[in-house]
Amino acid sequence: MSKIDFKRTMKPLFAPSARAFSQVNVPALSFLMVDGEGAPDTDGGSEYAQALMALYPMAFKLKFRSKTIHGRDYVVPPLQALWWADDMSAFLSGDKDLWKWTVMIMQPDWIGEDDVEATRDIVAASGDLPALTKLRLATYHEGDAVQIMHIGPYSEEGPTIKTLHQDYLPAHGLVENGHHHEIYLSDPRKTAPEKLKTILRQPVRSA
Repeated sequence: MSKIDFKRTMKPLFAPSARAFSQVNVPALSFLMVDGEGAPDTDGGSEYAQALMALYPMAFKLKFRSKTIHGRDYVVPPLQALWWADDMSAFLSGDKDLWKWTVMIMQPDWIGEDDVEATRDIVAASGDLPALTKLRLATYHEGDAVQIMHIGPYSEEGPTIKTLHQDYLPAHGLVENGHHHEIYLSDPRKTAPEKLKTILRQPVRSA
């Protein structure tokens, strides 16, 4: 059984340059999603940590179900997240308690609601996961977007994001058309902060 790696089959979406912004058109894709708000703390009982504790087991159990039920194997895609706030100044001020987010992992188009519900029952039996009931399968169509690879700590993304919004978009006649999007290609538990690879993506439209 061959194993599909979507990072390779969809390379334009997962391998942008780290030196310059590039434009891409993102098709409609299926995701496991969990919505929440508050600081993206991964330790303890934060809402963000609880979301990841439900999302990852579901994603890996669905992969194994795909092999058994559908006869198709794949590499579980990387974690992604959409970020926003009712008052976007919360990002400039660093008031993380006001941040809102959707954490998500892309799913193959052959994974359906029946697969998700059957897997949810299995994962639920393994322990108390409060965010499991919030998890959903949904289609997200991002469309036109601008992206760049950020290499380094998450805390140092600010200047690149500022350049994107204040310089690149106006210079190319573009405006924001959706939430700030990040794709986490590195495992922060195993990767030094200065080597973390994160795709920074902003959906856009013509001004």
